[in-house]
This record gives sequence, structure tokens and C-alpha cells, in this order.
Amino acid sequence: MPQLLSRARRRLHGFTLIELMVVLVIIGVLAALIVPNVLDRADDARVTAARTDVNNLMQALKLYKLDNQRFPSTEQGLQALIVKPTTVPVPPNWKPYLDKLPNDPWGRPYQFLNPGVKGEIDVMSFGADGQPGGEGKNADIGSWQ
Repeated sequence: MPQLLSRARRRLHGFTLIELMVVLVIIGVLAALIVPNVLDRADDARVTAARTDVNNLMQALKLYKLDNQRFPSTEQGLQALIVKPTTVPVPPNWKPYLDKLPNDPWGRPYQFLNPGVKGEIDVMSFGADGQPGGEGKNADIGSWQ
């Protein structure tokens, strides 16, 4: 009788190796199914953030044009939205349009072209790879989209 009580107590105090292995396998399978989806969401979030930044920069550039009758030159760049340009054409009614220029979600500055290749002006990020062109997360994100 004492042996039966001893075995029963041991079973109540812990898990067997088999039970632990089954739980670890289940957790591994769930992680293998969930992790790829979560990683794709991070890339989607960066693309959405870049599109939002490009739209905000375009709005600031439109205000700049309303005040100064033209967009900044390519040489003046997006910096013209936070600091009054001193190079020609000097804007006659300049005011600060942004507090600071954002970097794209991959940590690089946004690109600006005047005249643009795909529109009157182009504001763009080169995506995750930082190179023109590309597909998926490496695709360019621009004001023409």
C-alpha cells in the first residue's frame, strides 16, 4: 500500500518527459504557422508608413507652391520645407511647412525630383533595398501611386 501512494504522489507532482515533448512540439508547430505571417505584417506596415509620409510631404509641397507660385527645385529639395532656401529661385513668401523631414521606414531620406519623371514633381522612397525599381517590399513607393 505505501508503494501505491508513493507512485500516485509522484504523478501529481510533475510532468513526464513525454508530456513535455508533446507540449513543445505543439508550440513549435504554432510558431511555425504564426511567425511568417507576423513578419509579413511588419513589411506591410513599413510600406503603409512610407505611403503616409509621401502623402504628407506632397501636401506640404502643395502649400509651398500656393505660397510661392512654384515648387522647390531639385537642388533645394525637401529641405526647402523646413529651412528657407537661399539658392535661386528664392521663395518670396516662405514659411516653415514641416518641423522636420522624416526618413523613410528603412532609415533613408525621401527622394525629390522637380520636374518629376512620373508627375509634375515626384516624392519617393526606394523601398527596403534602397535601389530604384524592385518588387514587393523592395518596390518604389511614390507620389504617383
